Amino acid sequence: MNEEIFIFTQIIFIDLILAGDNAIIIGMVASKFDHSKRKKIIFWGISAAVILRILFTLITSYLLLITGLRLIGGILLLYICYKLYVDIIKGEANKKDIKVDNSSFSKAIFTIMMADITMSLDNVLSVAGAAKGHFMLLVFGLTLSIALMAFAANIIAKWIEKYKWIGWLGLFAILLVALDLIYTDLKLIL
Repeated sequence: MNEEIFIFTQIIFIDLILAGDNAIIIGMVASKFDHSKRKKIIFWGISAAVILRILFTLITSYLLLITGLRLIGGILLLYICYKLYVDIIKGEANKKDIKVDNSSFSKAIFTIMMADITMSLDNVLSVAGAAKGHFMLLVFGLTLSIALMAFAANIIAKWIEKYKWIGWLGLFAILLVALDLIYTDLKLIL
């Protein structure tokens, strides 16, 4: 029972950090358009992210069973930790560095989908790694990330900006998952 509580807490902090980033990018792209198009862009951007998260969750939970892929996933999460540290904790992210071509609705959706692919993958990989085969916790993590992304992104972004310790806890949770994935695979390989 203690392990489930630890995993549950870890998943919450992972989702707080990673789901917020995705929603912020959707909002930033949508902000370049007039109000009528903005709602459609947010709807389609979040819809694409939800579909990608579901697909990646189904695939990732099975892929993490393969020896060697956890090592790769752990290394990818270490890189994500570094990027989040630079962007969130050190505050070096420049929110204006996202290139948005506001000439067409389809280009905006394409921009969001490219961001969704990477951000959904890192979120699902982190949550699936943290869940350690607990299917209900994996489903909880997926559901929470979608809810946070859709409804609470601005609040999360403000919390992380105001209370740096939330960002540190999220990074620590992702780091633990990365190290656990790497250790688990190295133990099987060696």
